[in-house]
Amino acid sequence: MSAGTGWLGLALLAVALALMMSTGWPTYAVLLGVSTLGAVTGLALGAFDMALLQNLPWRIVGLLEHDLLQALALYALVGALLNRLALAQHLYEGLRRLLARIAPRAAAEIAGMVLGLLLAPMNGSVGASLLTLARTAGEGWAREGLPAPRRTALVAVTGTLGVIVPPSLVLLLLADAMLRAHTEGVNMARSLGLPGAAAERIVNTQDILQAALLPAAALFVGWLAIAAWSARPVLSATPAAREPLTRPQRWTLSIVPPVIGSLLVLIALGRVRPVEGAATACMLLLGWGLVSGQLLRAGLLRQVLDDAMALTGALYALLVAATTFSLLLRGFGTDALVMRLMLALQGHPMIGLGAVLAILLACAFVLDAFELIFLVVPIVMPPVLAQLPDAAWIATLALLVLQAGFLLPPFGYALVLARGQTVPRPPLRAVALALAPYLVLLALVMAATMAWPDSTRWLRDAPEAAAAQAPMDADTVDRLMREMAPPPDPADGAPATESP
Repeated sequence: MSAGTGWLGLALLAVALALMMSTGWPTYAVLLGVSTLGAVTGLALGAFDMALLQNLPWRIVGLLEHDLLQALALYALVGALLNRLALAQHLYEGLRRLLARIAPRAAAEIAGMVLGLLLAPMNGSVGASLLTLARTAGEGWAREGLPAPRRTALVAVTGTLGVIVPPSLVLLLLADAMLRAHTEGVNMARSLGLPGAAAERIVNTQDILQAALLPAAALFVGWLAIAAWSARPVLSATPAAREPLTRPQRWTLSIVPPVIGSLLVLIALGRVRPVEGAATACMLLLGWGLVSGQLLRAGLLRQVLDDAMALTGALYALLVAATTFSLLLRGFGTDALVMRLMLALQGHPMIGLGAVLAILLACAFVLDAFELIFLVVPIVMPPVLAQLPDAAWIATLALLVLQAGFLLPPFGYALVLARGQTVPRPPLRAVALALAPYLVLLALVMAATMAWPDSTRWLRDAPEAAAAQAPMDADTVDRLMREMAPPPDPADGAPATESP
């Protein structure tokens, strides 16, 4: 494959990004349209033949058979239930009144951030978490007299917890993409005889879930301290904050946080698969909605199902479009071009990692997390993972970079969405000043994670490396792509010993 066709693939990517930024068309429509144009061009130039495009249906079917991707519908349903039921409101009000006895001046802000922590793994996406927080904690902060710039900043930073807190949908999808990218990177390293990464065990979802725990905890605790400190000169205890808990609030606080916390611990320890956790959350939320009588109200269940189907359809459409576009880029040899550019930095792998993180940060201004995971990560990550051994550490850095991209003024996705939900809309400069301490702490956590990779390894119990092997065949690659968080039971894969 010539270098010229590889650059043509990058040109198609630039065209797609330009259309996304300038037209407002759906991302999947842009990717499919540009893919069609690229396919016609590639066939005309002889860059690839029709056999490449004939593989597309099998690639899509193989992806949809992955049980993690089948869980997208479950996460969409969880997010829709949380958005439509009054559960989040009861949680916020209960936490606020409970915390008013301990830290009266900062009770509202701390309650909102704890609510964000509880809902982040279950809400599915940054946008869903942020909208839920804007309708619950955001309105509560407005009633408490919190200035619009400060509550906008709080909604934005708390809404992005869904990027880094396990087992959020963003984190799970990135883990799946990193598994595939690491498989390609290890094969690349072995075929080129690169040192270091060739003996690395392929990362799995559980590794990345556990790697993100300590940085996520440090970030949340630090943000909580900033919110409490900044609240002191502004808020004061109100009579409403000292009101006793109502019965729904007591029941919600007694049941929901322990259940969510237990699920998170079990998933982090590998006792429960993320898919099983999502299904459990769905059943609990449906039961809570029926017992409380909310789902029996006219039209509410239909609204929940409509929201879940709309989000599921959008995600699957994006997945199909991104798979089509990435196959086309491979046909043009763009992945090989990126590999050559990255391997030119051989001997300086940290420079290559910095370049990839900078690309992710820049793309976060125009793409949401799902588009980045489906489209950009499969292209830029394999060459990095061919030279650096710890894919879980790199995935944690990527999550922190995505979080920073969503918050950076003036185009951060979470920032723009939070300002749009605040009435009256605060000036961008005032919001940026309110965001500054949170962004400084995020940068410090990111720098500490990069300088201290062991911070992502303390909980991982899997071996760091295995003995070097020959490049993996297609069956092995397919098996690894289907690997989920807990290691498979050896008894399930044991060969039959009976004679025919």
